[in-house]
Amino acid sequence: MKIIRYQDSAGRVGHASQQNDEAARVIEGDIFGDWTVTDAKADVQKLLAPVEPTVVIGIGLNYRGHAAETGAVIPEDPVMFIKMPGTLQHPGDPIVIPNVCDREEVDYECELAVVIGRACTNVGRDDALSCVLGYTWANDVSARNWQKKRGGGQFCRGKGFDTFLPLGPCLVTTDEIEDPDNLAIKTTVNGDVRQDGNTNDMIHDVAALIEFLSQDTTLAAGTVILTGTPQGVGAARKPPVWLCAGDTVVVEVEGIGVLSNPVVGP
Repeated sequence: MKIIRYQDSAGRVGHASQQNDEAARVIEGDIFGDWTVTDAKADVQKLLAPVEPTVVIGIGLNYRGHAAETGAVIPEDPVMFIKMPGTLQHPGDPIVIPNVCDREEVDYECELAVVIGRACTNVGRDDALSCVLGYTWANDVSARNWQKKRGGGQFCRGKGFDTFLPLGPCLVTTDEIEDPDNLAIKTTVNGDVRQDGNTNDMIHDVAALIEFLSQDTTLAAGTVILTGTPQGVGAARKPPVWLCAGDTVVVEVEGIGVLSNPVVGP
């Protein structure tokens, strides 16, 4: 099932099931608890990010091709960082280049995002995917100078500016994604293909990430895990190519859909 989150004409926010006929049917209840799909047609005036994450956990250097293009050593354990709540951005809404960023700094990263459906701790690999509600698409926008030079050795600042996490367009439940570790993923900027990869290049697959992150740590329902990005980021291109005002970034993943966002100046 494809689940959307939307705002209606009265300003109310809800979830709905996107149907094959392009209509959306209202969901009653909590998608992280008990819920049902009704026959009522949803009054979708604005499409929102499919969830408001309880926390966003990013994973860096999780594709072999991306590690190679950056000259990084393949990590033995997942490289983890946190994105701030204000990074969340809706489909179609702008990525804003921060005032404090250099003109040649802001980069795109297409990623498969995993949405945890129930609280879990110390989950074994064999049970890890049973904790997943579904999958969506993310753009882990990154300010490279802040990430690598001005962030004190941490990724969080460079990846934590407002609007730096477009998410969507929908949440696809696990019954429709047979294998999250074998999905085509792609980024285009102004129609030019920049990243064209597959999640089968991940160093740590989805189950391994959940097992690792849940060690003595509760992953609450609504936790979003960003699983890393394939090769082709702007910083690694020769010469480097950066996002700038007027660009349109489109990221897509097989079976989930297309997430498009314009880029604007401060």
